[in-house]
Amino acid sequence: MLLAIFAIVISLAVLAISADKFVDGASAAAFKIGMSPLLIGLTIVSFGTSAPEILIAIMSATADNAGIAIGNAIGSNVANIALILGVASLIIPLPVASTVLRRELPLLLAAVLFSSALLLDLHLSVTDGIAMIITLCLCLCWLIYQGKTGQDDIIADEYEETMDQDATFRSAMIMTVIALLALLISSRILVWGAVEIARALHVSELMIGLSIVAVGTSLPELAATIACVIRKEYDLAIGNVVGSNLFNSLAVLGVVAVLSPTEVDVMVRNRDLVVQLVLTVALLVFCIGFRGKDGRINRIEGLVFVAAFAGYQWLIYAQEAAG
Repeated sequence: MLLAIFAIVISLAVLAISADKFVDGASAAAFKIGMSPLLIGLTIVSFGTSAPEILIAIMSATADNAGIAIGNAIGSNVANIALILGVASLIIPLPVASTVLRRELPLLLAAVLFSSALLLDLHLSVTDGIAMIITLCLCLCWLIYQGKTGQDDIIADEYEETMDQDATFRSAMIMTVIALLALLISSRILVWGAVEIARALHVSELMIGLSIVAVGTSLPELAATIACVIRKEYDLAIGNVVGSNLFNSLAVLGVVAVLSPTEVDVMVRNRDLVVQLVLTVALLVFCIGFRGKDGRINRIEGLVFVAAFAGYQWLIYAQEAAG
């Protein structure tokens, strides 16, 4: 078990660094071939921030450990909203000025509702996976349209400021390939360590995915979000979470369904999907704004998010112990 814990700690560290370098390299390469910063942010950055979850899903599904992947997808969505944005808004309230972001939030809610509906029968089939991936492709088409029509949006400038525009195409591609290889290796080690800990503690793979793995894969996004807040790039901080959750809801679960159709634990439907949906709706309400007021996540709402995350983690462990 000590070896498994060591493997998880090391693999999470490598996963965090390689995911960051993967996003940087892919973004720089795309910029060099003429993609706009906004389009890069809405597509490549969103995919890159979910790359650890996607690769863990592939490794878990091919090793017949789908519970870890399902838990990681939903748990990461919960952590991204409740932990990451909660902590960030405690540092400073997060205003929402981006029109593109306010349009993307309802898309995220629709994706969460769609993927949740497919899980209600407690079975992930190949058909479900194909439906999720097709839906993701449609969402990407919409995001590409937004990226081409919203160039003057404030979030476009924030994406541009984060990119390494001095890197050559060759160096960017080399960084991307090396980071991808590191992601592949570290995600495989992480899945092995998670399975070993689950067996040693006699707990479900779902619980490990919802807690240790989900929080671990969300830590890089927490660091990135805090950095955005310090630079006063508030829309970017929220936009990265929204994009990541969109890919988690459709790509990660879609990959699991296609590679390893599986039965779904009843607690996913009765507990985890409900928490994920409530947090997504809350994020939408806070960020859209009503009655002529601009949307924002204030400190009170951030405190509610953090408290909800702590309560959710306690509930997971309490129900696992009782069961």
